[in-house]
This record gives sequence, structure tokens and C-alpha cells, in this order.
Amino acid sequence: MPQPTVRVRRRSRAVLLAAVSIGLVASACSSGGRSDSATATGDPVDGGTLRFASASGPGACVDPHQSPADIAGFYARPILDSLVALNADGTLDPWLATEWTVSPDQLTYSFTLRDDVTFSNGEKFDGNAVKANLDHIVDPATKSQLAANTIATYTGTTVKDPTHVNVTFSEPNSAFLPSLATAYLGIEAPSTLTKGPDALCTTIVGTGPFISEGGYTPNQGIEYTRNEDYNWGPGNAEHTGKAHLAAISIQEIPEDSSRYGALTSNQVDAIASVPPVNVSQLKDTPGFTVDTAQAPGGNYNYYPNTEAGVFSDVRVREAFRAGIDWATIVDKLYFGVFQPAKNTLSPATVGYNKESESAYTFDEDKANKLLDEAGWTGRDGEGFRTKDGKRLTVVHPYLKEYAREQRDTLLEQVQSSAKKLGADYQIKNITVDEFYKALYTNGYDVLDISWQRASPDALRTLSDSSNIPRDSFGTNFARYSNPAVDAELKAALAETDLAEQSAIYGRAQQQIADDAAVFPVYVFNYALGRNNNVQGVKFEPQAFPTFYDAWVTQ
Repeated sequence: MPQPTVRVRRRSRAVLLAAVSIGLVASACSSGGRSDSATATGDPVDGGTLRFASASGPGACVDPHQSPADIAGFYARPILDSLVALNADGTLDPWLATEWTVSPDQLTYSFTLRDDVTFSNGEKFDGNAVKANLDHIVDPATKSQLAANTIATYTGTTVKDPTHVNVTFSEPNSAFLPSLATAYLGIEAPSTLTKGPDALCTTIVGTGPFISEGGYTPNQGIEYTRNEDYNWGPGNAEHTGKAHLAAISIQEIPEDSSRYGALTSNQVDAIASVPPVNVSQLKDTPGFTVDTAQAPGGNYNYYPNTEAGVFSDVRVREAFRAGIDWATIVDKLYFGVFQPAKNTLSPATVGYNKESESAYTFDEDKANKLLDEAGWTGRDGEGFRTKDGKRLTVVHPYLKEYAREQRDTLLEQVQSSAKKLGADYQIKNITVDEFYKALYTNGYDVLDISWQRASPDALRTLSDSSNIPRDSFGTNFARYSNPAVDAELKAALAETDLAEQSAIYGRAQQQIADDAAVFPVYVFNYALGRNNNVQGVKFEPQAFPTFYDAWVTQ
């Protein structure tokens, strides 16, 4: 039966649960809440600079239209506004769009836009800007490695007049609105989009509460100054008008102890990724607070190559999943700050299938039996399993240069555990260029990735066969292809009933577990450490901090 068109009005919080899905965006996780941050105290203070240390940056490119890095969205958010704002409970608020409707067939999204917004370079925000941005994202010349996938069935934008646009798709896309709320589909100044990808990798221009004239410097950081004319904040913000902070200074300090020391010695006001070993200590230190938010979407997972090599045999995949005590490794390394993952998705993701957790259970005896059944019964002089004279070898290309959260130490412990099973687990520290070569030439047995997304549509990005990396970037690192899963993920995009959507995503998760197409490792918790002079920091549903409502006291 056709669904009625739904209209969302400015500054309302209409819940689109009956008439149109917004993609099952993140809400409270099954463990009792997805964020743990202190309530701001005192009245907001105008002015001051927030000095922030990030654990990592977006690599060579800050432009979220292009970059595949999750963290590009964090760096871009102060500069870029979105058409809509997403809440943790799955509702939407207005932002650059004051209201919108969705056609009964879910192929057309009609937006009414604000008429009082300007980009920081003086350009007028209007319907042409929306069209220019969406067209730019899907343009092959942009080489988008993340954003374009979220609107893969986009067919165009029709500008009816300066404040009214229709965005159309060739197939239903129930994940469009929550995706539209992210910085990856943030609105950039149209004139800058013609400058080419390289220029945008350094400097982006938006309508946001902050400006960065100097742009981003890879491996160093970025400086923002307040947009004094800003008066069009998201409908879920705590205030209106310009930001409280006069400036934000972000520097990249990848080494954990140095970043932590910068906070405790007052060189910075707040840091990303408090080292797990220091979380309890910082909580007990007067004058400091740790705020956490559990990320939805894909966990930090290992993806075995199901298409070629030793892991093309499901029995070997099952053996590695069962034979490595992933949970104990995570618990010992991260002191409870990150919980062991028990599914391909985070429990902070609506549609999480708890029943499929049983597939991810440590059982060393089962693992050895499976390897025997797969024919790996021989042993060489070093004690590694062999089959037809060939050693059981696993090659894991690894970008050590970009390692965070002690992932390199974790990998070494996985290597040690694999050796007990009789596997020669080889860690190949490689460059970015070598990584892409391995990705496109199928030259690996395992790759690792975390994929924070405020929608279970992350499952499509990570496991749909259309996202297997071949001639272009794709995030299906497992090279997993199951027509049944592809069909379920497509059906979820067309389903408007949230309960049925959850059931569809649940079936897909169970099939992925049955096929042992992922080795879940840990659920990412963003642990932000701050001096108590920093107040008003919020987390957006993707679990990155935002600073529009933040302030600093002296």
C-alpha cells in the first residue's frame, strides 16, 4: 500500500517512523546508552580558543566529498553545514533545509531551503548550490571514495527556484536522509568545486560556524576561526547565532603518551582517544573529565579474503574466527574501554542482531578440527600446518603509519594466537600506494578497517558485492559475494517499516556470520579527554565530537 507523503517543518522533531524510513539511524545501544558525557555547567562563555589534539588526521585529503577516511567528516564539520540534522534517537531536525517531503515511491525528495544563508566567501546558498554539490559528489572526476556510495542511485537534482529542489533516485534509498545529515554530503561553496580535487583536499569553503583560511596541513592539523555572520545553526543545537568559541586549533599527535601528556600538562584543552590504560587515571584526576560515545556502524573488524587464498575455504575462516580468543585480546589490551565485538555491526546500530553473536565464540578445539577437515594436517620443521607441501600462510598488509588505538600491538597478539593454531600469520607493513595495489590486485588474505556510520546501511557498504574493490575503491575488503545478502540489503533500502527493516538487516547479519565473512574485533568508543574548562562539547550520532555549542572558561 502506498505510503503518504511526509512533511517535516522547521525546528520540529517529527518522527518518521510510520510513513518513511530514515535509515534506522543510531539510537541507544543495547548495553544501556551510546554516550557518556557530562552535562555542561555554568553559562556559555563567548570567545577563547579550544586547543584540541587529534590522534590521527584524514591523510592527504580533508575534503569529505573525496576522502575515504571517517575522520575527514570530523575535520570538515566545523566548516560544512548539512541540509538536515540527525539526532541520536533517529529523528531529523532542519538545518539548511527548513522542510522536506518524500514521495510515496521514495524516489523523490523535495526540499525547501533557507533563503538567508551565505558561504564564508560571500556566495549565496540556494538550490543551485545543492545541485552543484550532489552532482560533484557523484562525478567520476571527483573520485569519491565514500560519499558517492551513499547516493549511488542518485539521478539528479532539479532546481525549481532558489529555495526549492527535487532530488531524485533510480531506486529507493531509505538511508539518504541520515547520510545527508553527515559532513560527507556537506554543502561546499559552488565556485570552489571547479578548482579540482587537489585544491579541495587542502581547503574547503562552506556555510558553517567556522572558517579555515589556511586549510589543512597533512600530519600537522588545522586552524579554524569563527564565522561572525553565522546565524543558521542546526535545529538540534543548544543555541542559535554564531559559535561561542572564537577559534579552534587542532593538532595531530598520534603517539598516545605524548597526546595524553599534552592534556595533563595543559598544552591542550582536550584530546581525542584517551589511551585506554589512562582512562581510569584521568577520570580520577581533579579538573579533568572523560566523555565517551559508542560508535554505530561497522566495528573495527578484520576481513578475510573470501575470494582467493586460504580464506576462500569457509572452514579455514571459521577456524580462525573460533580459534583466536579475540575477546580476551581486546579486554587485556584496552582495559574495558573498548568492548569485544560480537557481530559485524556495533550494538549501537539500530537493527543490530544480537542472536548472531553466538557465531563469534572462542573454541580452540573446534578450530583445530576445522583446519584438519580442510586438509591442513601436516606440519613443517617450524611447526606450521601444511597441505600438499604448502605452509598455511596468511598475509595481512598493514598501514602501520596510520595505526591508532594500539592496533599494531593487537595485530601482533593475533599473529601470536594464529601461530598456536599452526598458521604463519605474516604482517606486511606497507605504504599507502602498496595498500591500494594489494587492494586492487587481490594481493592479501586479510585487511582491517573500522567504518563508523549512523545507519545499518553500513552493512551494504561493507558487504554488498557491488562494493568489492576492483578497478575502483570499495570497502568490501572481504570480497564477499552472496546474492541472498545483496538482495536483503537492497530490500532494506526500499522498506519503510522500521520493524521489517530491522528484520531484514538481522537476516543479512546472520548470513554474514554463517559465511564467516568477518572477524569482529572491538567496538569503537570515542574517548574524549578534556580539562573541565571545556564545556558544551556534544557528540553527533556517528560518535565524533562537535564544537558549535562548546565554550572554554579561564
